[in-house]
Amino acid sequence: MAITDVRDDITIGDLWREAVARWPERPFLAVPPNPDRNYLPEGCELTYAEADREIAALVEAYRAAGYGLGSRVALLMDNRPGHVLHRFALNMLGVGCVPLNPDYRPAETAYVLGHSRPCLLLTVPERQAQAEAALAASAHKPPIHITETAAPIPDAPSRARPGTPTPSTEAQILYTSGTTGRPKGCILSHGYEVSVGDWYARLGGVAALRPGEDRIYNPLPLYHVNAGIVSLLGAVASGSCQIQTDRFNPRRWWREVKATRATVVHYLGIVAPMLLGQPPDAADRDHAVRLGIGAGIEPGLHAEFEQRFGFPMVEIWGMTEFVRVLGDTHAPRQIGTRAFGKAVPGLDVRVVDEHDRDVPDGTPGEMLVRHSAATPRRGAFSGYLDNDTETEHAWRGGWFHTGDTVWRGPDGMHHFVDRKKNIIRRSGENIAAAEIEALLLTHPDVAQVAVMAVGDEVREEEVLACVVTRSGRSDEAMAGELFAFCMERLAYYKAPGWLWFSSGLPTTGTQKIQKHVIFPDHADPRKAPGMIDLRPGKRRG
Repeated sequence: MAITDVRDDITIGDLWREAVARWPERPFLAVPPNPDRNYLPEGCELTYAEADREIAALVEAYRAAGYGLGSRVALLMDNRPGHVLHRFALNMLGVGCVPLNPDYRPAETAYVLGHSRPCLLLTVPERQAQAEAALAASAHKPPIHITETAAPIPDAPSRARPGTPTPSTEAQILYTSGTTGRPKGCILSHGYEVSVGDWYARLGGVAALRPGEDRIYNPLPLYHVNAGIVSLLGAVASGSCQIQTDRFNPRRWWREVKATRATVVHYLGIVAPMLLGQPPDAADRDHAVRLGIGAGIEPGLHAEFEQRFGFPMVEIWGMTEFVRVLGDTHAPRQIGTRAFGKAVPGLDVRVVDEHDRDVPDGTPGEMLVRHSAATPRRGAFSGYLDNDTETEHAWRGGWFHTGDTVWRGPDGMHHFVDRKKNIIRRSGENIAAAEIEALLLTHPDVAQVAVMAVGDEVREEEVLACVVTRSGRSDEAMAGELFAFCMERLAYYKAPGWLWFSSGLPTTGTQKIQKHVIFPDHADPRKAPGMIDLRPGKRRG
């Protein structure tokens, strides 16, 4: 793949218009049938031409209400088709979009609203109460527009700047967990998103998309980069159809994949054990899937999954800040080794020690990436919103520091080891340990706390909170109180799945907690005496 192959000099609107002109009657967006869903229970499918007509009508409505360059709009719309249609319409006017996680509690959403300061909040009727609760907790209170109703769009508080969007115009701000606790807003431009989609469409090898033919089933949320940019813009770049279900559900997976005639599926590590855990069936290969794309499959399950279901599961690497994905796409593939790809033109890779010195092949170190020596930041995010210090720190030395620990083989293949950052990866969600620690320390009976990741056979990792109480309480009732305290204030998946009480946590001379010495080396913390399992209580709602 040559650098000049990847397009980043046009806008999302330009890319969309090209796709509509080339594939007007091809399907663009599909929703699988699901009678238990509160929208489109029978499913739906829109062609590029049909979607274009709906987007054009939305463009005119938003333009008439005064939105355009300089405007920013938040979206609390789940995985509905309207999320994509409104988002594209707003982007075509030069409006920046801020997708909101519907699992956030009011205080979490209020933080994002206060930080990004949108001039409008879009939501659906079922989320209206949730949106209003977030606004009640926020100092910044944009008007709400309820989509899927006849309500008119509120006028923009100020008229848009004259002009049209360019490749450098803000398209979205996606919030990603940071090690300091509060999520950081990644500014993503039109050129960034177009280049991501074009790069994905041209991965090649076993991951090569077939222009105008593929149907991409993605069970991940549209407020994440995977479904909201990588596969979505990749679909537009290749004339493919994005199949957008509401969320991953192992009982519906094959039914939806087959009903929608999916040829490509996106996965997380949780998918393989859950699907392999179902009884073998003669229909296991009765599908049209030719390719799986994702990350985190357990190495010991990789070959078993491919043999049982009959298609390759291609491991890739990417992150919101720099999601030109690397993938183990060319033969011979290194199945079951956590291999995720080699450096290619347009994505340089180094593996370094704590002093940013290159380490020998086979030695774990932090992965650094850039576009090239001449243009290191080409194809990357535009920066963290209102946080130039963090942006420049991440780019120190002209390389983006990913925080991921990897090793490189003598053949140039990179293999994932772990996350260097204080991040917990649960079912595809990145959780900042510092955010949970900061919250628990506001509880009147918490004196010390250390939050860390522990292994989980289904969800990859789970949240463990080690707590020292002021009162000395260490019973299950106290654990339940702290769990409820977190569940009321954080998205459910961030609450501790395990809680362990201690009389004191080890610290350095500067009173920094030494997490790595709390439990003996190579010991499974889940088996420590007194460990309390809170996982049954971690549910949406």
